[in-house]
Amino acid sequence: MLVVLSPGQGAQKPGLLLPWLDLPGARERVTRWSALTELDLLDLGTRGTAEQIRDTAVAQPLLVATALLSARALLGEAVPGAVCGHSIGELAALAVAGVVSSDDAVVLAAQRGRAMADAAALAPTGMAAVLGGDPAQVAAAAQALDLEVATVNVAGQQVLGGPVEALDRFAADPPAGARVKPLDVAGAFHTAAMGPARDRFATALAALRPRRALCPMVADADGEPVTDGPALLDRLAAQLTGPVRFDLCLQSLRRLGATAVVELAPAGTLTALAKRALPGVRTAPLAGPDDLPAARALLDAEHGESPDVAWRVVAAAGPGVVDRVAATGDRLRGGDRLAVVSGRAGAQDVPAPHDGTLLEWLVSAGDPVRAGQPLAVLA
Repeated sequence: MLVVLSPGQGAQKPGLLLPWLDLPGARERVTRWSALTELDLLDLGTRGTAEQIRDTAVAQPLLVATALLSARALLGEAVPGAVCGHSIGELAALAVAGVVSSDDAVVLAAQRGRAMADAAALAPTGMAAVLGGDPAQVAAAAQALDLEVATVNVAGQQVLGGPVEALDRFAADPPAGARVKPLDVAGAFHTAAMGPARDRFATALAALRPRRALCPMVADADGEPVTDGPALLDRLAAQLTGPVRFDLCLQSLRRLGATAVVELAPAGTLTALAKRALPGVRTAPLAGPDDLPAARALLDAEHGESPDVAWRVVAAAGPGVVDRVAATGDRLRGGDRLAVVSGRAGAQDVPAPHDGTLLEWLVSAGDPVRAGQPLAVLA
């Protein structure tokens, strides 16, 4: 079984979007996401400095956008055996599993990032990685200082969160055998400090109408494989103030029979964890488009069929204002009306150029468009 993993905060690096923008429709997609999030993701993802994209409010939508560009390039209409994301990576995983749209995932990432950044600004908090040491002793020492476990990635590797002063005291006198590494983050994510963010994010999630997942999504909150859409959104909200149990996710993937892993861009961190926890698993991290052939070969081997999908961008024949007629997921026949563009010369139908499924809109209803501008992706 092939599993698609989506990385979390900390995986971002300057220029992370740049290599993916030459793919068909990618630049238009990011331009639309920039408008929806009121962030210039195109500029931040190509020219943003390390300090700029470290900002939680920027890093989270950028990571989800990059992961989704790489997912579209790899999968087309193919569905993996299971998906799993690390913290903010869960939003990209939800979109890959069909629970929410790509647009919704990026918008949610921006809302989540802003809410978490605002919560972090309320008090000086932080996080520190703890490597090694007796787990019971580490837990006792953390509890004595009112620190919380924020993340458990694999056995012997966890992250604590809480007041900066308490973290400094823990680092100055760690339990025997434990090494402490302060993390360069803005606050104590996945702890009680994110209570205000959880409330705001839950409100945003409540506005959605999630669909049933096309494949199991292994949830960070408890490591359980879930397909029910509302249940997955509930876990997303709970995750803001509870630990990311990626160790439980990896155990669940082993029980599900995972034999191959593709990590979406910007890849690397989760691939290393998977290799450690899933001996013998085949991996294909997507650092850039040059890694797509190896990942497609792995997908082909696992599914017994080529993941390549004949798809194309449908463009406007003339300028005007677009009205979307078909909906994402609609199965169309060649010649069916996809959209209408109304300009000075009147309204002009945009037909489907061939039989296929409408994968994604690249424009919103009411947007002004120019002749030749990509409108939608049809497979």
